[in-house]
Amino acid sequence: MRILYGVQGTGNGHLTRARVLAKAFKRAGVQVDYLFSGRASDQFFDMDDFGAYQWRQGLTFCTANGKVQVGKTARHNNLWRCWRDIKQLDLQPYDLVVNDFEPISAWAAKQQRVACIGVSHQKAFLQPVPVAGDGFINQVVMKYFAPSTTSLGCHWHHFDCNLLPPIIEPITATAEQHNRVLVYLPFESADEIAQQLAGMPHQHFSVFHGQPPVAIPPNVSWHSFSRDAFQHELAGCSGVICSAGFGLVSEALVLGKKLLLKPLHGQFEQLSNALALELLGAASVMKQLDKADIERWLPQPQGVPVGYPPMGDAIVEWLLAGRWDDVSSLCQRSWQRSQLPEAWLHKWVTAY
Repeated sequence: MRILYGVQGTGNGHLTRARVLAKAFKRAGVQVDYLFSGRASDQFFDMDDFGAYQWRQGLTFCTANGKVQVGKTARHNNLWRCWRDIKQLDLQPYDLVVNDFEPISAWAAKQQRVACIGVSHQKAFLQPVPVAGDGFINQVVMKYFAPSTTSLGCHWHHFDCNLLPPIIEPITATAEQHNRVLVYLPFESADEIAQQLAGMPHQHFSVFHGQPPVAIPPNVSWHSFSRDAFQHELAGCSGVICSAGFGLVSEALVLGKKLLLKPLHGQFEQLSNALALELLGAASVMKQLDKADIERWLPQPQGVPVGYPPMGDAIVEWLLAGRWDDVSSLCQRSWQRSQLPEAWLHKWVTAY
């Protein structure tokens, strides 16, 4: 079997899932080619797992100061180029397309009648999970941005739906824990982050951001993004302040880290993620980046580690079996292998 795997480059959670599955495909001896879109070609990093991958511009959203910029997003995305790339992508060599919310490979598969398995967090929103700001446009985007013949949606809880646990790389807490708080707010202004954190001089923060601020406060360590350095800091930190993306939160939940979320305004997925975590009692949420909210959160205790099973090999085995209409058995086995906090079990009656 030869597979084309299309991956959305907006957000690092898509890349994390792709790395997990790429290693599983390699262990199974499956021939896989990779196509990435959604961010500039020179902004991808740690891509060794994907070999000589393809890149297309694709579609993404633009942000400023923690908000989606609708007008800038419309101007930035070249729909004509995207449509041309869809028409020119030849899927004749492939038996299957695996897709993580990547529009070019998904629409090419639809037009050329090639089976497409969507594996993403976004696919979870096609089922009755907690949503915030739900509306017609959001549902259209989730359904048609990257259509698939079969959907494997991932979420932190099954919510009585056919969903999978998060697909993340193995991570364990370090024996030596420190008092630094990890901060990952890529959509916020670097200067605004530094200004808010400077007002808490007795707490040390470790910030990962694409740009440095004008001045770095003495209580802040500032880092450009590195996967290895980030994972090391995450494993030993006392808590995480981040946006409400799926990937990092999943890793923090596994480690039992306390969470303070600042979701991206205007972004349906992040607002819904924040709501789901509040309902589960797994995170605190702030509407704005605010020193007072951070100070109220800092004394809170650590959370209870969530036990999600390794998913890469299980998904690849399911794909190779070819029974793609049987999603429920894969979901059932996966949640049976999970260890959810007892408090979560009382919020949604366990379906399995």
